[in-house]
Amino acid sequence: MLKKGVFWVLLLFSSFIYANEKIDSLTQVIETTTGKEKIDALLLLGEQYFATDFNTSLKYSKEALHLSNNIEYKLGTAIAHNNIGYSLTDLGEYQKALEEYLISVKLFQELGEENREAIAYNDIGYIFQSQGLIEKAIDSYIKSLKLLEKLDDKASIGSCLNNIGLLYHDQQNFDKALEYYQKGLKVKEESGDEKSLAVSYNNLGSLFFSKQKYLEAKDYFFKSLALRKKFNDQPGIGQCLINIAAIYRELKEYDTSLEYLFMAEKIQIELDNKSGLVNTQNSIGVIYRLKHDFKSAEEYLVKSYNMAKKIGAPKLIANTALSLSYQNRDLKNFEKAYELLVEHRKMTDSLENEENTRNTIQVGLQYEFEKKLHESEMAQMKKDHEHELEIKEQKMISYSFAGGILGLIILSLVILKSLNDKKKANIRITQQKIEIEEKSNKLEDALTNITDSVRYAKRIQQALLQNEEKVDENMPNHFIFFKPKDIVSGDFYWTYKKDNLIYIAAADCTGHGVPGALMSMLGISFLNTINSEEQILSPAEILNKLREKVIKELGQTSKSYGSRDGMDISLLMIDKDTNTVEWAGANNNLIMIKDNDVKEIKSDRQAINFTESPQPFTNHRIEDITTTKFYLFTDGYADQFGGEKSKKLKYKAFKELLLSTSKESIENQKKAIDDFFNEWKGNLQQIDDVCVIGIEV
Repeated sequence: MLKKGVFWVLLLFSSFIYANEKIDSLTQVIETTTGKEKIDALLLLGEQYFATDFNTSLKYSKEALHLSNNIEYKLGTAIAHNNIGYSLTDLGEYQKALEEYLISVKLFQELGEENREAIAYNDIGYIFQSQGLIEKAIDSYIKSLKLLEKLDDKASIGSCLNNIGLLYHDQQNFDKALEYYQKGLKVKEESGDEKSLAVSYNNLGSLFFSKQKYLEAKDYFFKSLALRKKFNDQPGIGQCLINIAAIYRELKEYDTSLEYLFMAEKIQIELDNKSGLVNTQNSIGVIYRLKHDFKSAEEYLVKSYNMAKKIGAPKLIANTALSLSYQNRDLKNFEKAYELLVEHRKMTDSLENEENTRNTIQVGLQYEFEKKLHESEMAQMKKDHEHELEIKEQKMISYSFAGGILGLIILSLVILKSLNDKKKANIRITQQKIEIEEKSNKLEDALTNITDSVRYAKRIQQALLQNEEKVDENMPNHFIFFKPKDIVSGDFYWTYKKDNLIYIAAADCTGHGVPGALMSMLGISFLNTINSEEQILSPAEILNKLREKVIKELGQTSKSYGSRDGMDISLLMIDKDTNTVEWAGANNNLIMIKDNDVKEIKSDRQAINFTESPQPFTNHRIEDITTTKFYLFTDGYADQFGGEKSKKLKYKAFKELLLSTSKESIENQKKAIDDFFNEWKGNLQQIDDVCVIGIEV
């Protein structure tokens, strides 16, 4: 390790001396010259800082741009715009960088600088790729590759191939990504471009990391790091350090991983490399979370997430949102964790862009790129085989006549067999069609019978539920908002008049649809039977007797499968003589609104069914009920998913809705509740039966 460390120090020192000598030389030219010579020196000096100081590079490029415009030096203007775009890309200012590149491309086209135009298109493709605009990235890479093929610029072709590999990598097409990475690597090795080789090694390492082949990935990352240190490529060194840290993270060597990440963070801060800093701080936060240091994790993850949002790169937002989602999940902040997970998914979708983008990449790239890449190879093959083809041509003339006759014979036999097979196939198809039609008719008949049976069950249920006119005879001013999920309902409402007492209930039976409807019919029948007795019963006494009857009639025991079948219910009794109300509830609460004040009376936390330790239901008596509105309800309204985020409405919002509409007339309040439910649900399916009863005393 010591020898290796000394080697790196010497290598970096020699690179540093060489770079400083070149910077000093260019600075002297700038100070002693004017015009185009000074501008060219400023541009070269700016490029010297590409790998070490983006802001300094930007400063020299802008100065060159200013001077070029003053003397109408068109090439200087074009290169300055291009170099400004390069620095802004590394600073995470993608939109501004794109504007600069597009100006430079137009100028390069006017000047006939095809090589510079091609490289600019390659860089534009990278920006579009970072923003998740895959089709635009492809278009830019195609333009770049066509020009580079024309110019036979091997080194730049290698870089373009590498970027195409990145596209496939982002789309999780690892085999295609490896193919293009290796093509790019081969071209770069042939051209001897070691700086560009470092990029290829790094990308191959990332690919093997994605495939969870960590030893191969580590080998490539260290190869890349060695070359980048040789050329003092600070952004590249920072990137390699992050990637090596990820290897140690997967190997659960968290402290070693943090050492590499802190080195990378220092480099990104010095360079003001925003996108690199996002990746680094996100990785640090992840390591702290894995070490259960949630306070430190929160600090780094929030910083990286906010910076990613500011940059606006979908890939960065997706990665940081996912990391922060896991952090909130571990801290039990499930709602926030879910929101971040949704954001991660949206950003990932924008990168993957569904099937059309995948097809564009697989078809467009394969056709446009591979065709051009193999042109030279195909040309060579053609040249090598020309002699052989000439010989074969003579033989083909000799054999063609005989072959033609033989072909006609074979073709005739094939046609005859095909006609025979087709005739047999038509018979089979006709038989199968008849069988399918018969089965379809039987299925349609069965479905009709089932639907008719369910509709008949609905008529029975409606008869038991009472119509609105019958309810209106006994009840004070009220509304009933009843909305089954299916044809028949597991929710039901029930009213009963006895002397000067009025009973009204809202109940939710086990299940919905046909099973729920059967239980609701039993519930209505049991309630009518219980209240047909001569004695006056309180709501709590009725619920106690209802529970006894459900357990007995359904044969429920601790061992029976249906021991949990039953219902939740809210039961109100209005005494007209004393102007009082009594109420009891099984898992369903009661809401009261008086003088713009909301009060909720909690129900007993037990259902109407078998329980191991049943408790008597609590009877609540409410005095002075003048100008009071009472609301009975099941859980279907509050549990409905909807809104912009497709979340549950929940009881807090439900109570706020009742309060905000309580000053309306009882008829208008029902309409408001109905309208809000439909608006909230939107295009989503109704998930449960709904029953809400409002009573104005």
